[in-house]
Amino acid sequence: MSVLVYVINGPNLNLLGKREPEIYGSETLSDVERDCCEVANSEGLQLRFLQSNAEFQIIDWIHEARERAAAIVINPAAFTHTSVAILDALNAFEGHVVEIHISNVHKRDVFRHHSYVSGRADAVMAGFGTHGYQLALRHVGKLIRDGA
Repeated sequence: MSVLVYVINGPNLNLLGKREPEIYGSETLSDVERDCCEVANSEGLQLRFLQSNAEFQIIDWIHEARERAAAIVINPAAFTHTSVAILDALNAFEGHVVEIHISNVHKRDVFRHHSYVSGRADAVMAGFGTHGYQLALRHVGKLIRDGA
């Protein structure tokens, strides 16, 4: 039986591959989803892969995950640095949380160095490019197998 994991993507990630490819690369969000599905299959995970530019929608998905998912892998994008509401929603989620950033946010603008989400995350992946999603899912799989 596979375990459900939500992969939630925040604002502007729908433009992945088109927006600032020198920072975020040329892979699209569809490419990331395909790669995540491959890893999920090998890890015995089922994915719900989502993206929204709306903060309320991300919060609603986190609330939904409370009843359905063992883990959330989240790239909150710009909401990382601004959304106490997303942090509050994640604090109400009892499963594993892994935060992802495609770029190394610590090498960028100073305002990007602070993450509200990191206060709840069990792990943070930054600077691994889109490969960070795959690493995060492998980590979630290990946490679940280990009963952590």
